[in-house]
Amino acid sequence: MDSSEMNEGEIHQIDSDDVIKEEDETENEEGEDLTEDAEALKAELAKIVVHPPSYEQSLMEEFDQAEFSPSYKDNLPKENLVLQYAENFRRQMVQLYRDRKPLFLNPVNECGVEKFVCTTIRPTLLEFKELYNWDGAAEFVADYLNIEPLKPEYELPKRLISPSTVLKRQKGNCFEYSTLLCSLLIGAGYDAYVISGYATKETCLADESRDICPLLKKKEEVQEEARKKEMKKYNVKPPRDLRSKFELKQESKKEAEKQAEKEKQRKEEEERIAELEKPPPDPYFGLRIHAWVLVLSGKREVPENFFIEPFTGLSHPMDSSNYLGIESVWNNVNYWVNMQDCSEGVKGLSFDLGDSTVWEFMFPNNDKPLLKIPDAEDDLNDMDDDEKTATSGQTRENTQMTMDDEEHEVEKYLDMPPSWVDALKLSHRDFQMRCPHGKKTKVYKRAKLEKFAHYLMKDGLISRLSVYEDRELTDLMKVHEYYAHRSDKLTQKLTNHRTGQVCENFDPGRPRCLKEHQFKSSTPGPENERVMIFYHEARVDGLVKREETQTEMTEEYSNRDDFLFYKYVEFGKRAKKFGPQETSSANKGRPINKMIQKFHRNRNKPANEDIAEIIFHVAEDKIHISYHTEDVRIAASTREFLKPPNWDEKGAVLTFNPEMHQTFQVDPMLPMNKQVELYEMLMELLKAEEKCRNEVRDSQNEVRNILDDRTKEEAASELDISVYDTERNEKAKKHRRELERQQLEEKMRKQEMDIDYLAPFLAKIGNPEKLSKQQAFSLKEECLADLKQRLIDKANLIQARFEKESQELEKKQAWYQQNQVSMGKEDEEEYLTYCKEAIFRIHILDLRLTRHKEQAPHKYMQLEQKLRNDERLSEFF
Repeated sequence: MDSSEMNEGEIHQIDSDDVIKEEDETENEEGEDLTEDAEALKAELAKIVVHPPSYEQSLMEEFDQAEFSPSYKDNLPKENLVLQYAENFRRQMVQLYRDRKPLFLNPVNECGVEKFVCTTIRPTLLEFKELYNWDGAAEFVADYLNIEPLKPEYELPKRLISPSTVLKRQKGNCFEYSTLLCSLLIGAGYDAYVISGYATKETCLADESRDICPLLKKKEEVQEEARKKEMKKYNVKPPRDLRSKFELKQESKKEAEKQAEKEKQRKEEEERIAELEKPPPDPYFGLRIHAWVLVLSGKREVPENFFIEPFTGLSHPMDSSNYLGIESVWNNVNYWVNMQDCSEGVKGLSFDLGDSTVWEFMFPNNDKPLLKIPDAEDDLNDMDDDEKTATSGQTRENTQMTMDDEEHEVEKYLDMPPSWVDALKLSHRDFQMRCPHGKKTKVYKRAKLEKFAHYLMKDGLISRLSVYEDRELTDLMKVHEYYAHRSDKLTQKLTNHRTGQVCENFDPGRPRCLKEHQFKSSTPGPENERVMIFYHEARVDGLVKREETQTEMTEEYSNRDDFLFYKYVEFGKRAKKFGPQETSSANKGRPINKMIQKFHRNRNKPANEDIAEIIFHVAEDKIHISYHTEDVRIAASTREFLKPPNWDEKGAVLTFNPEMHQTFQVDPMLPMNKQVELYEMLMELLKAEEKCRNEVRDSQNEVRNILDDRTKEEAASELDISVYDTERNEKAKKHRRELERQQLEEKMRKQEMDIDYLAPFLAKIGNPEKLSKQQAFSLKEECLADLKQRLIDKANLIQARFEKESQELEKKQAWYQQNQVSMGKEDEEEYLTYCKEAIFRIHILDLRLTRHKEQAPHKYMQLEQKLRNDERLSEFF
């Protein structure tokens, strides 16, 4: 016993003696009569009741240790050595820095065994391509797990569950989140680390109610530099600006003052709103313990360092205000302690882990390059030649001694043992679920994001983003829905509840190649305002876009052989008719007043003959043509036709006169068209008008068909399931079950055929439905006689092989006796080998024959018993 223990024992002894003396004195005092004041004081003191302090013991989840491998329950000698090394390191840190908080070094695992935090990281690259990049892995970890806050929030956790168990239970605290994410990132090739430090309350509790949803953040638009217009040699000079420069300067000054005032008001309003939305003061500010992930630049072409918040899966810059300090950093190789001042949070911290002045590493085999110390060779430049020679010789001797010492010291270095965690495994079905029970909801600033597992919702919904006007999430503005695996190829749907506008987006593969559909929810039917965008590369007509209102329709085309790129139609009002409405009138469509077609330039034709625009004035019975402008002209030729009065009569003879045609020809030197040519041109234009009218009707019918299809698709909402997905594909599952049933029936039929001993004998007599007594006795005798004969034949076959092998051995032995004198060593060895093999075969045949003789009677008796018990023969025996 040391002096300290003796002192403690003496102290306890003194205290006990004092207590005994006090009790004796109290007993003596109680035996005496007390005064009235003493009695009153005693009664008053008796009212005081002292209760022992009560505390709620944090109950940790218990695990069945039988489910874990031995590495979870015990430590290898090297792991125990590392734990001792870590304990020594902790004691030194406590001795040198008494004011620092304890380090997170060796918590217990799910089996209650102490494990070093570096060995808890299990680098793993899973087979899912989404987990190969850091953003996909971080999003998966944030969605796949449920958050368990630290309790209490200002103390390090006593237990750190392995990443494999975290994947199974789908929940964990910030340290378990970070360990799992770091394992996936290191396995994918990133230079990732787990950080133990301090963060704000919102970060520790994953409270994103004051943050903008990442889906609503606008991407930084790259501002393209305005291209300078190329000045041509003969450009017309712009007119002189005769306005007063002083007045322009005063106007620009006033405009600048207005803009500055608006900007000032905007900033004041933003500051006011930020002050109102500012969270209440946190009593544990700067004390809340948190863990997150650090990714350093270098590997995987990461340009700069950044943090990853494991609860949200989002990246944060190195000067993020969410993090207030760092205690330590570790990966699967080493452990570093931060020696820098964190009074300003993480701003300005150096993450050069090789700099031992700002990062104290635990293991000497640091994988980070250390800062170079200036060598003594820099001082040799100031010495003489003799001094340099002497100094260099001494340096070489010291260097050699140092290298020898290092060779001995390297062997003493303690490296990190392998991870004790089982291999991380994740099934394809669990990966598709992504969230616990397939659903997860996140609340942001004026927005709510709901995530669903693939194939969980019948309509294929995988996420829904609801945007609200107020922070209480009561005034809904718009809803953005994302879909997957839909048969109708629907991927996104945006509904604006303020304007009633709906926008749907589709993947390629629809029958009419629809890409985007915009309409109003109040008027979803045809002949209303809508915009349709198509995959024009997959359409024969090259339609890119179709805009429709109640009175107009515009279509845009691309890459057409006829150079058409624009079509415009103006509709009139339907004539009101009294009486029963005709069913065919609704399908005829709205009356057409005007149609316009525009064409690109066709370089194979002269500009005066290449039509740029055709306007069909249907209501006025006119056709107006505009041609393309020649390169040397500033105006274009035009032509206008009046349609004949009887142009719409079938089989009528159309007349033409010069008053029905007007033209403006830019080049007066060109010859005028003849009447016959103009008549043929008018006939072609009438055909073109009829064709254009039919195309308009086809477009209207196409719109109706698309809307009908959308109505049916929304009602059915079928999902596409791959043929390789055997769990969800009902057709493939039914087909597989049918094949299994057929195979089982075939197997049972073969077994019945093999077991039925009477089948060949029944076939001889024609397979009668009922046997007579004579037939039954005959079948039994024939069956037993057949078995007896087969047993005898088998015995004779074994006996014949035995005799053959014996004869060949005797012949070989006789040959050896005759040629023994003249035989060489190789022949003798070959003879001995043959004899061994022959004797072995003879012995095996002898054993088989003996066993067959022993089993033959039993087989005969078993068959006789089976025949007696057979349903077809049992009634006769």
